[in-house]
Amino acid sequence: MSGSRIAALGHYQPSRVLTNDELSTMVDTSDEWIRRRTGIATRRIAAPGESVTDMAAAAAGKALASAGLRPSGIGLIAVATCTAIDRCPSTAAQVAARLGIPSAVAYDLNNGCAGFTTALAGADHAVRAGAARHALVIGAEKMSDVTDWTDRGTCVLLGDGAGAAVISAVEDGGEAEGAGPAGIGPVVWGSDPTRADAVRLVGEWHPRFAQEGQSVFRWATGELPAIAREACRRAGLTPADLAAVVTHQANLRIIEAVLRQLDLRDDVVIAQDVVESGNTSAASVPLALSKLAERGAIPSGAPVLLLAFGGGLSWAGQVVACP
Repeated sequence: MSGSRIAALGHYQPSRVLTNDELSTMVDTSDEWIRRRTGIATRRIAAPGESVTDMAAAAAGKALASAGLRPSGIGLIAVATCTAIDRCPSTAAQVAARLGIPSAVAYDLNNGCAGFTTALAGADHAVRAGAARHALVIGAEKMSDVTDWTDRGTCVLLGDGAGAAVISAVEDGGEAEGAGPAGIGPVVWGSDPTRADAVRLVGEWHPRFAQEGQSVFRWATGELPAIAREACRRAGLTPADLAAVVTHQANLRIIEAVLRQLDLRDDVVIAQDVVESGNTSAASVPLALSKLAERGAIPSGAPVLLLAFGGGLSWAGQVVACP
């Protein structure tokens, strides 16, 4: 084995759409205020009885079917989430039971909004090491469970959903340097523990999402461009070589401010799923990537930069080839 690749993607969103106009009846805000500050128009909200596991399993089932794999072929399942209620068994173990995956190693990973890209790197490393031939990496969040619906600074941001990727081994020289024609490039990851309170859940048994919005904006726009360029460099590329960029869908203003600094081509595809889905934390990158791939917006094999940041304050990013 010389590397790994994303073999297939899948996503799931709840049916309920919460609009800005509806939010304005719940808290002192307006459609104009929300769009101007965040770019968000709508978000999806899970039903009361709909769990993180429900959404994760739905997205993973679609990815598994798209990959054409039997459940027994999966050797590793990682679920990135910070909103799962169950501590044990893990969400990943519950997904394995739902999908009939018999004996995979299964674990949850909490790295906030950077969870999926962190878990993707871990799965890539496991496959490269021969610990698994196929892996499922899932980002799933029910942010509505941790939303303070009286705080207009945060409640307008958040939504629910899940995205999943099947990671498979690449053999016989099928992967070139970095992301190659069908691979997952080297990860750039880390954290700044001095900013651990910038994005957080507060409270013990029924926590609420909170963040220092201006601090996060300044950090993201100041630090992410260099992280993005380093991820490209490690993949043997420059930002001008990218076909698409999928960042954490936190805020459209952050996305635009970061990408303006990267000297991207005019025809590069920029994920803007935040407009219709809001901030879905660890689900946002796989959800946005899966939607773009499903629409055929990115050619198969084209290089895509994945870049996420969140609680911790943590980040992780890599260049991948679109399946």
